[in-house]
Amino acid sequence: MGQILYHYTDFVALDGILHHKELRLNNVLNMNDAEEMQLFMRGIFVSVQKRLTAEGQNEKALKLQAMYENLRQKRFEYSAYAACFSLYRDDAAQWERYANHGKGVCLGMQRDVLELMTDGAMAIQEVYYEDHLESHPLVDRIYNLVLSSEELSERNEPLRAQIREAWRDSASFKHPSFSSEKEIRLVVMPFHAEDFGMKPRYHVAKERIKKYYPLDLDAMCARAQVSLEDLVSHIIVGPLSSQSVPIMQDYLRDLSLCKLAHNVYLSDCPLQSRI
Repeated sequence: MGQILYHYTDFVALDGILHHKELRLNNVLNMNDAEEMQLFMRGIFVSVQKRLTAEGQNEKALKLQAMYENLRQKRFEYSAYAACFSLYRDDAAQWERYANHGKGVCLGMQRDVLELMTDGAMAIQEVYYEDHLESHPLVDRIYNLVLSSEELSERNEPLRAQIREAWRDSASFKHPSFSSEKEIRLVVMPFHAEDFGMKPRYHVAKERIKKYYPLDLDAMCARAQVSLEDLVSHIIVGPLSSQSVPIMQDYLRDLSLCKLAHNVYLSDCPLQSRI
């Protein structure tokens, strides 16, 4: 058995995955760490600006600052969409943050099967956790391009390519305070994937409208010649959930997921209710 990725979620999302065969990729900017992509981009640009200023390239530093401000205004055009997983099984912090405060579920998914199911427009990326970005390879690349370029704008194709890479990397960047999550992300960047045929959908809630991309798990399984039960190996019921395991098993059997019905477990995590 290969590496297992754990997806902590609620029962509505569970039904979406197992009943409707759909995995939602949500905008990273709408997640609980929404500032992380912008923190990464700001860190890269500030690091380049510092080097330019130290070299007396004040005019180029100012132009780069203006370019960054323009990009920041268009962040939703460049943002990534992702489904999030952890390497940690039955983890208290994950239950609390992502599974309805411990009342949800955790799906164990086989990483090698998920990799078979993804195509060129998607990537499974390990999240990395850094505080300072001065030594990031993109700083050198963008700095050298800025020095050698007459035009500092998004029309500069080599610079555009590096900025696209920066946006891709930003989707897998988080502050070190999140490092305990050991997170893995399934990421798609619709803005630069020309062959990305998936259409967005919109979830309308009381507070706002959210845009997301639905992965068709049936179609992806068929292309990879695997089944949904090859992907989802087991389910853990949250430590504060009132869910009956026999009813969960009946639900899975009625979905013709009989193998999975034999692999439903109760959490061993001693998470306590906040009430």
